[in-house]
Amino acid sequence: MRAAVLYEPNTPLKIEEVSLDGPRDGEVLVRVAATGACHSDYHVMNGDWHGPGFECPVVLGHEASGIVERVGAGVSGLKKGDHVILSFVASCGYCSRCSRGQPHLCTSMSGGPGAMYDGSKRLKRGDLVLNHFGSGMSSFAELSCVHPSQCVKVTPDLPLEAAALIGCAVMTGVGAVLNTAKVEPGATMAVFGTGGVGLSVVQGGVLANAGRIIAVDVRANKLQFARGVGATDTINAADADPVEAIKELTGGRGVDYAFDAIGLATVSRQCYDAVCRGGTAVVVGMAPTGQEIPIPATIAGQEKTVKGCFYGSARPPIDFVRLAQFYLSGRLKLDQMVSKKYAFTDINEAFAALARGDNARGVIVL
Repeated sequence: MRAAVLYEPNTPLKIEEVSLDGPRDGEVLVRVAATGACHSDYHVMNGDWHGPGFECPVVLGHEASGIVERVGAGVSGLKKGDHVILSFVASCGYCSRCSRGQPHLCTSMSGGPGAMYDGSKRLKRGDLVLNHFGSGMSSFAELSCVHPSQCVKVTPDLPLEAAALIGCAVMTGVGAVLNTAKVEPGATMAVFGTGGVGLSVVQGGVLANAGRIIAVDVRANKLQFARGVGATDTINAADADPVEAIKELTGGRGVDYAFDAIGLATVSRQCYDAVCRGGTAVVVGMAPTGQEIPIPATIAGQEKTVKGCFYGSARPPIDFVRLAQFYLSGRLKLDQMVSKKYAFTDINEAFAALARGDNARGVIVL
């Protein structure tokens, strides 16, 4: 099969013929239909994320949809031809986190740096072993071999390009609002960063019936995208201090919830400063390796909460299907988030556009 291989940070992906071992017993082989150009992949490509788990050579990709090609022995509920959304987290179903309804925090399915969920590495170019990404998902390839918990069957009525976004950006952003923060109807919220995840946070606010949704970005086109999916107010942080602007919009009080959808320590601190007394700052974006967030000692008197949000606190079998239903009923705007579709051979241009801030989301169609 063809795969896009990253050999060194800050070099182009190379599309090459590679081999993939699988599916073994209890695994599913999926033909990838569409995969998103996400900042998490870009963090590895530009060297922001480094160390164990982000080592080259690697086949990246973790936001995808596809069609089941083959199932290994012992797999039930999936068959050849099923349309699926892929989850970049594998879950066992019985560890302490899974038992508490937190399969996204599963403690027993980490196979180690650059490996599949079981610890093996199945991707090769000739004799060269390639690292995996996203619990082994590595969706920048024509085929992906995954654990069954990483495949959620959806109706064929759901376009596969839109379905791919549910696998990461939409699950993360909408889930941050509905699952992690549990935003109440009428609450006020601010969203820092309006890329794919941030636009999904905005849409989560709409689904939660938030009273005011303030979008913050430094690019006018991104703020226009945000208004298109439900933001009630926008702030260009290139022209104004976003914390002061948020307080001005809220009568000096601040918002009930603020979401860092970028993943920078400075932005996370702005979220903390932008929430009211008793408010909640939710860190959604994944920061570069080594960054820390400074939190003032006044947190006790302010009784503010800082929450981390991984993958929108996802329960994929429940949430992916729910998000698909929101889209099919017109309540979730996925088509508007796909600014441009790219051929697999144009994958590097998809990431160049991401770096420039051109797209709400670029989708690579295989």
